[in-house]
Amino acid sequence: MAGQQQGPDLGRRIIVLGPSCSGKTTLAAEIARRTGAPFVELDALFWKPGWTTPPDDEFREKLIESHAGDAWVSAGNYLRHTRGVTWPRADTIIWLDFPLHITTRRVLARSWRRWRSRELLWGTNRERFWAQFKLWSPNDSLIAYNAFQHRKHRATFEQAMHEAKAAGKRFLRLRSQRSVERLLQRLGTERPADEAPTAP
Repeated sequence: MAGQQQGPDLGRRIIVLGPSCSGKTTLAAEIARRTGAPFVELDALFWKPGWTTPPDDEFREKLIESHAGDAWVSAGNYLRHTRGVTWPRADTIIWLDFPLHITTRRVLARSWRRWRSRELLWGTNRERFWAQFKLWSPNDSLIAYNAFQHRKHRATFEQAMHEAKAAGKRFLRLRSQRSVERLLQRLGTERPADEAPTAP
């Protein structure tokens, strides 16, 4: 209909990337809910009890299995593993390119909340709040990790943006929470996965 704003065509296989506490899981889960596609959280696939990491081949098998369907929404980076497995299958890649001051504040707030409530993460681990202040150690502190990886990830994602366009994929770069909210508004409310989205 003339004058009616159409929602974004994100396709059936969507990846949401970004620094820690940029809102990847929240956005991906909401897109999955609205489209009816399975939601895949990479952290839940990756981390083993005691914050130990899986062998590369084990994690790769989990990635292949969880992304084998015709539709899914995946949240997480793990670029060394995912660029050759999930990225080629994706219709749309969404990059939450938020500034460090926002993600730093969110890391502290989320870590404090999880630590105080003793939330069990992915069924195996507990939050380590005080480790966030080890600003010299990106292996212990998400704040340090975001800072250390900020330029590297930005360069990688910018390159991926050009590659995605060349491959006929859609690549969205969202730089603020308001842009995320606008995307969800345009996506619309709950709908069947095979129904074209329209704004309410």
